[in-house]
Amino acid sequence: MTYTPHGKHLIAGEWVDGQGTFQSEPATGPAHAFAVGTPELVDAACKAAEEAFWSYGYSSREERAAFLNAIADEIEARAAQITEIGSQETGLPEARLNGERGRTTGQLRLFASHILAGDYLDRRQDEALPDRQPLPRPDLKMVQRPIGAVAVFGASNFPLAFSTAGGDTAAALAAGCPVVVKGHSAHPGTGEIVAEAVDAARKKLGLHPGVFSLIQGGNREVGSALVQHPDIKAVGFTGSLGGGRALFDLCAARPEPIPFFGELGSVNPMFLLPAALGARGEELGKGWAGSLTMGAGQFCTNPGIAVVIDGADADAFVETAKAALSQVGPQTMLTDGIASAYRKGRDRMAASTGVRELLTSTCDMRNATPYLFETTGETWLANHDLGEEVFGPLGLVVRVKDEDEMRRIAKSLAGQLTCTLHMDGGDTALARSLMPILERKAGRILANGFPTGVEVADSMVHGGPYPASTNFGHTSVGTLSIRRFLRPVCYQNLPEETLPADLRG
Repeated sequence: MTYTPHGKHLIAGEWVDGQGTFQSEPATGPAHAFAVGTPELVDAACKAAEEAFWSYGYSSREERAAFLNAIADEIEARAAQITEIGSQETGLPEARLNGERGRTTGQLRLFASHILAGDYLDRRQDEALPDRQPLPRPDLKMVQRPIGAVAVFGASNFPLAFSTAGGDTAAALAAGCPVVVKGHSAHPGTGEIVAEAVDAARKKLGLHPGVFSLIQGGNREVGSALVQHPDIKAVGFTGSLGGGRALFDLCAARPEPIPFFGELGSVNPMFLLPAALGARGEELGKGWAGSLTMGAGQFCTNPGIAVVIDGADADAFVETAKAALSQVGPQTMLTDGIASAYRKGRDRMAASTGVRELLTSTCDMRNATPYLFETTGETWLANHDLGEEVFGPLGLVVRVKDEDEMRRIAKSLAGQLTCTLHMDGGDTALARSLMPILERKAGRILANGFPTGVEVADSMVHGGPYPASTNFGHTSVGTLSIRRFLRPVCYQNLPEETLPADLRG
């Protein structure tokens, strides 16, 4: 059955209109009208979330796990409709959306099992030492506790896994925090139907209606009002550096500053070491082309930079990559705005002194085609603008003179989500010399792979030093992401019957 959006906001269990409407801009299919969000709606949702915290924040892990699993069930019950409207709005193929839906429900279920195990609570105890000299030690217990209502901003490039019921929402709900989602205007209908799934799960379990709300966008006032609302205690965001930094600054300027967990993207450089480049340069060129153009390059882990030592092996790698990229046809981008920004990034790269175009084509309207450029290590080091992300299938080859210049390139990097080493046995010494540098630059370091696959797991880190993210100590993917919405509380000499349930017994 085809899903037709009603275009309303979900505020504490009620679907309500806003003031005015905005039109969706689907890649295919009909456009729909959606109510514009307002600061008044933000206020109502945030106040309801704070009220919900007094029950949900003190619910059991079993109750929260049941909620996460119920959300996953309700999403799967709407699978065909979600895929249909998601494909219409974003232009993403059905297979991609089906896979992303599986990732979304999978991480909800993973977080449910993770909180049931209880290790994330980091429970600690120092028993009382009444006879210790010169002073006795009190009984001390510590556990992680939820912080309160969390604001979540939907991402343009992941309408399911990083949006309404995506990783930030799942992490906050797992921690015991109500959520207010600011929907993304790139896929408002997809956000709406997923919100229906979340609310259906809430009703099934009889939870407070303020535990989850969705406010559609339509203007910037909504986001600003949301991060500045006094009942919001943290923010989860995936998006552009400019937009994320503006919201981060608003969070810091509040009378009560709050943490802003922004994942802002990166260029994800690859270092192709000499032995690997010589042994399998053509294979690496083909692999890079495939990773660079996957999903029209609209991944925050898209490997936009390849660093190689100049020479014949580099020539072979570049020619193979160029040939593979030239076979990739136009791909639909997520929004007109993203396509326009991609063209501007291409033009900026093409106009840069010391940068040579290797592959050009024509991209117009909402379509993207690959572009390939190259430059020298010397030019890269002199022009920091070359390290700015171009969101789309654009690659830059940096040819360095030697291993020393490769290390200088690594040291010059801004913070990254990922860095990759392509290496063979003969590259061990160079790889070891690069590792201390790359550890300071990225949240995830790969060997002999491509970073566009982000596993949802206990060990995953999807974050990194600024500007990849605004908080280098956390991740937006994997079970560790739950810790963003918890804080440690120490209990000194409290009777057991007054302690949180997770510290009793």
